[in-house]
Amino acid sequence: MATMDVFQYDVPAESDFGYAQAIRSGELIHVSGQLSFDEAGEFRHADDFAAQLARTYVNMDRVLDHYGATRNQVVSQTVYVVNLRRNAATAAKGNLGYFGDHRPASTVLGVTELTMPGQVVEISFVVDTRLPA
Repeated sequence: MATMDVFQYDVPAESDFGYAQAIRSGELIHVSGQLSFDEAGEFRHADDFAAQLARTYVNMDRVLDHYGATRNQVVSQTVYVVNLRRNAATAAKGNLGYFGDHRPASTVLGVTELTMPGQVVEISFVVDTRLPA
């Protein structure tokens, strides 16, 4: 029987919207869209794509660390980008820097807006802990 482990940062948005940052079900971890918020749950770096992307990767690592997983176990991701044409090269460079030689399945979507005012990037992903770390 599969077990379920829910991960929360305990930030207001989780209760206000009613979601978990991540849920582990068996060997898979489904991670909600990560964005540029700090440890206190405050959104940071409004309208600064590169800074938001860097902070989003820090938050992705926080989720992975909670589960004892690594970037090499990420099997898919969806990247939501405001002003995709303007930010595509920075997104690609950040992705390559974050994952190195690892290549998860990826979908990049250009969107008109995201939840927080000034938010320009969000990344959701799936982790398979059966893969080598």
